[in-house]
Amino acid sequence: MNGIIDRRVCAEIDGPFVLFLIGIRINRLWKPNSWLPTFMAMGPMIAELSRRPELGLLHNRTHFGFPATMLVQYWRSHEALQAFATSRDQLHLPAWQRFNQAVGSNGDVGIWHETYLVQPGQYESVYNNMPAWGLGRAGTLHDAVGPRARADGRRQVQLKTGE
Repeated sequence: MNGIIDRRVCAEIDGPFVLFLIGIRINRLWKPNSWLPTFMAMGPMIAELSRRPELGLLHNRTHFGFPATMLVQYWRSHEALQAFATSRDQLHLPAWQRFNQAVGSNGDVGIWHETYLVQPGQYESVYNNMPAWGLGRAGTLHDAVGPRARADGRRQVQLKTGE
């Protein structure tokens, strides 16, 4: 049980942050020339972001499935996410341009994302008998005791520490 935290903990991030969900859906399995390059482009982007924490990615996790795969990402700010997405010096923009040229809106492969800007006091979490996970990997873990023992208290602590 390596890495298991055998007590209730909660996660907090200092200040606002961004929850970014991004995914790919294979619509036409028989067309790997359309979806495989799109699927394979994400790994190098994540590796780039992992090597360069100054770009703003706090944590990410991939959830593999079929026909869709999703990445959950925590970013320091919306500005950092947008800077990565639009920079000519990072891997995303060229991959996006290749996707638009090769696939565009032909229906072979779907891509999507959702962006949530999260303020202190607008989220809460609890983990029990878990390794550091999700927000707990992106932020800081605290014992879920005292004011952090209940969901509303965890939100209130964030509001007080964010002042």
